[in-house]
Amino acid sequence: MTNRLRTGLIMLGSLTLLLAACGSRQAAGKSPSMHVRTTNNHTAIKGGTLDAAVVSNSPFTGTFAPEFAETTVDLNFAQFGLEPLFGVNRDYTFNQNGAATLRLNRHARTATIKLRRNVRWADGHKVVAKDVEYAYEILANKASNSSRYTDALANIKGMAAYHAGAAKSISGINLPQGDNGRTVILHFKALKPGMKRTGNGYIWEYAEPYHYLKNIPFADLAKSSRMRSQLLTFGPFRMTKVVNGQSVRYARNRYYYRGMPHLQHVNVETLASSKATAALKAKKYDVVFGMPSAQYTHYRRTSGYTMLTDQSMSYDYLAFNLGHFDQKTGRNVMNKHAKMANQKLRQAMLYALNVDAVVKKLYPGTRTRGTTLIPTAFGRYHLRTSGYTLNRTRARKLLDEAGYRKGKDGYRTDPDGHKLTVHLAVMQGDDTSDAMYADFMQQWRKVGLRVRLTTGRPIEFNSFYKMVAANPATIDIIAGSWSLGAEPSPMALYGPQAPYNFSRFVSKRNTQLLEEIDGSRAFSDGYRVAVFKRWQKYMLNEAAVAPLTYGVTVLPVSSRVKDLSLKPDNHWDDVAVTSASR
Repeated sequence: MTNRLRTGLIMLGSLTLLLAACGSRQAAGKSPSMHVRTTNNHTAIKGGTLDAAVVSNSPFTGTFAPEFAETTVDLNFAQFGLEPLFGVNRDYTFNQNGAATLRLNRHARTATIKLRRNVRWADGHKVVAKDVEYAYEILANKASNSSRYTDALANIKGMAAYHAGAAKSISGINLPQGDNGRTVILHFKALKPGMKRTGNGYIWEYAEPYHYLKNIPFADLAKSSRMRSQLLTFGPFRMTKVVNGQSVRYARNRYYYRGMPHLQHVNVETLASSKATAALKAKKYDVVFGMPSAQYTHYRRTSGYTMLTDQSMSYDYLAFNLGHFDQKTGRNVMNKHAKMANQKLRQAMLYALNVDAVVKKLYPGTRTRGTTLIPTAFGRYHLRTSGYTLNRTRARKLLDEAGYRKGKDGYRTDPDGHKLTVHLAVMQGDDTSDAMYADFMQQWRKVGLRVRLTTGRPIEFNSFYKMVAANPATIDIIAGSWSLGAEPSPMALYGPQAPYNFSRFVSKRNTQLLEEIDGSRAFSDGYRVAVFKRWQKYMLNEAAVAPLTYGVTVLPVSSRVKDLSLKPDNHWDDVAVTSASR
């Protein structure tokens, strides 16, 4: 299944965090052993070209800038040039080894960012304080229409006023040495415990070249060639050629602050899922992102490749449409008359599914049934529970109690006696994902529910999320997927102001728990773990959104590739090849 930024919210510059976006968490049946690093001990050649592919059944959109990127596919193409400001340890906490350092002051409620002296954009210009501030302006400016602006970023003082158009600048961002200095101080309403980890959502981890973009109106930035095919970055490689929707070619960034990358060029192109396994067997690529998990048994022993594997911070889910997102107020609004507003209906639909059987048959070795909205890869933050397992008797009882009666045709009506048809929106994938959703509809039929695909068929990937964001009445359930950053706070996905809260579920209790997860008391990790578990229990019971599957990241890597790792402290400039051909 092709993934959305699965989300949230990948923080992509360190290699593994983007790779984790390509699969799903724990295995069904026998899991592949975790093998996170290449074992090639041969001498690297000077230069060389890495040929990579990104599995996608649709052309990439070319929205490469992280402030606007909506899909993992686009970010997989952009990862060789994009790099975050901050270095990351193997436990995903920030270190002082990146392009900038980050220091938190709980007493002053500030974060101080200091850029290295030798960090330069690929055109030779220095990365300066204004570039850091400008990225926040892009996120928050109303005209930008960036879906990355969330409740979390509004924690910076003055951010909400700037977003609302009530201020011309963000008062909580201070540049003590001026625009061309190296220091940025962020002033927060409150410091959050997750700020010590990458992907926290409160601190944006990227800069944008103000000198290069300043003459483009905010409203035009997302579609500008300078944010797409001519993206300017300070990472190890620079874009030299983009064939829209198909391929990207990179060359070394000679100004890269960590020194000259080993590789001279990187070529990346799209690869249809139906051709992925054959391409591996033909040794066409050095690395392939997003290999279909359903094909794992066919490619896992491919000669000339190592399958790098690790736990993934991602999950597939069902979201029940309960309202809409108010563009004027920037808030999610529930509709008590929504078709899926009845909690017992939602619970019944989840009890009707046999996800264990689906993953065992369709995804052996790469998926297991999801149980909560915090995947098991997050360790002690994950609540150990069985979640929703197949129980048709309970599903039928819930439907009966809620007044959904069976008619003569065997299908249930709504409590008012009207015909009930539930519309499910799914994205275009492959035969296996089609089979999974067909199974779901059959399972719902067994408890008397008529479920149909929203458009009669899976929706093309790029069109899918545009339709979901528009929130039409023709969508009752959304089948989607998220890739998460290493900081597990769910505020950016399920908060009252989160555009990505596709169920539009809002309640005082949900907001309270989310605020407690990110509150000052949660600097005590034991307290934070306990609140995480309370939130997971609450969301399971509400059944507004429910996980379907977890999986593992599987990355096929050619035997000629050296020093590639799925761990977050790895960088693309570390990677080399040891022979001219595969």
